[in-house]
Amino acid sequence: MPRPATTRKPRASSQLRITGILDAARALLAEEGVANLSIYSVAERADMPPSSVYHFFASVPAILEGLTAEVHAAFRACLQEPVEHGSLGSWRDLSRLVEERMLAIYADDTAARQLILAQHGLTEVTQADRQHDIELGRLMHRLFERHFELPALPDDIDVFALAMELGDRVYARSVQLHGEITPRFAEEGMRVFDAYLGLYLPPFLPKRAVALADTP
Repeated sequence: MPRPATTRKPRASSQLRITGILDAARALLAEEGVANLSIYSVAERADMPPSSVYHFFASVPAILEGLTAEVHAAFRACLQEPVEHGSLGSWRDLSRLVEERMLAIYADDTAARQLILAQHGLTEVTQADRQHDIELGRLMHRLFERHFELPALPDDIDVFALAMELGDRVYARSVQLHGEITPRFAEEGMRVFDAYLGLYLPPFLPKRAVALADTP
């Protein structure tokens, strides 16, 4: 009887090479942008032969998808950071806290701005970003539900994922115009995020007496 298929984790040496490739791509992305990225430039920066890069990533879009996954891992982590329940007066306080954490990631990570907010035209990266957004939307939904008694929300759309995407449109405009998210556009993005959520969350949403425990 054949054994069931298993998913193997990369060996330590392989994981080190993958990390080196992504670090090199991240550095080049910050210096030269998406358009000038190539397997050969990444290999040179990572100090390894191009064949080693091809072994793990078949194309530049594949490398960028790997970087996009890293960026979204940082977003996931910020949604999983502790929140002081007693500091929340309304759901908008939680909304602002979440957006400020995400804006800090954009401010510190050029790759995040280039991949999520810049107009690069890479379908694979855009699709990967949207797929990750679905997961982030679910995490955000759970975060809000831990602290507030949410009303019934639509089943056919992800309200929290859409709120993030709309805020990102404003941040993307700032990156297009200024190369960064300016304080003015950061504030406007948060207003858009809040305004969309406000279509589904009442202004005075009941706060839980005690935050619910997180569930996997």
